[in-house]
Amino acid sequence: MNPVIINVLLAVLPTFFIVYFFFKKDNRKPEPAGKIVKLFIIGFISVIPALLIEVLFEEILKANGGVSGNAFAGAFIRGFVVAALVEESIKYFVVKKFAYRMREFDEITDGIVYTVTASLGFACFENLFYSIDVEATSILLLRGITAVPLHAIASGIMGYYIGRSKFSRRSFFLRGLFFAVFIHGSYDFLIFTGTYFAFLIIPLLVISGAVLLDLLSDAKARDRKRGLS
Repeated sequence: MNPVIINVLLAVLPTFFIVYFFFKKDNRKPEPAGKIVKLFIIGFISVIPALLIEVLFEEILKANGGVSGNAFAGAFIRGFVVAALVEESIKYFVVKKFAYRMREFDEITDGIVYTVTASLGFACFENLFYSIDVEATSILLLRGITAVPLHAIASGIMGYYIGRSKFSRRSFFLRGLFFAVFIHGSYDFLIFTGTYFAFLIIPLLVISGAVLLDLLSDAKARDRKRGLS
């Protein structure tokens, strides 16, 4: 098979699989497939403004000597601000703008499903960017089991709090964004250090993934209690 085709499949299949996983988890009142596709595409396109903002931040960093030449400080800023804060804020905007007021968004669980979907559209674009290089197969394999789940986990947890906010008198938006940035930023920071600390992404993904699944169960329980699923 053509290496480019292999790379494209490695780029898109993990994102499709995880979207389908969460889509099926919402089995009592599944979202319309068309809405899922719409959020995925918008998430895909949202990489463009995120990239522009990230490039601007990178230029500001360079102009300031990369945080005075401190590698760990630079990794921290790039991980938590340039990458995590920008990307999770963009995903938050996408869900709030294009999904939050839809009549189909009628469960807390939907917050997770729609936010995961938008985040994986975002991750799919990133993967396709890597797939241009025919020698990037190993990178795409690694991203498929680390970076792609990371996007789903961090944003999915944020989605839980978006859903809670919609069906509560209290606002949980900032809490959700904080957790998303913290998880995403921790992942990127560990990678950007270029040290053995990078291996800590494994427990990070396992623990935060377990938290997301627990929040998904909690969301479904709250929805059942409200008589919605």
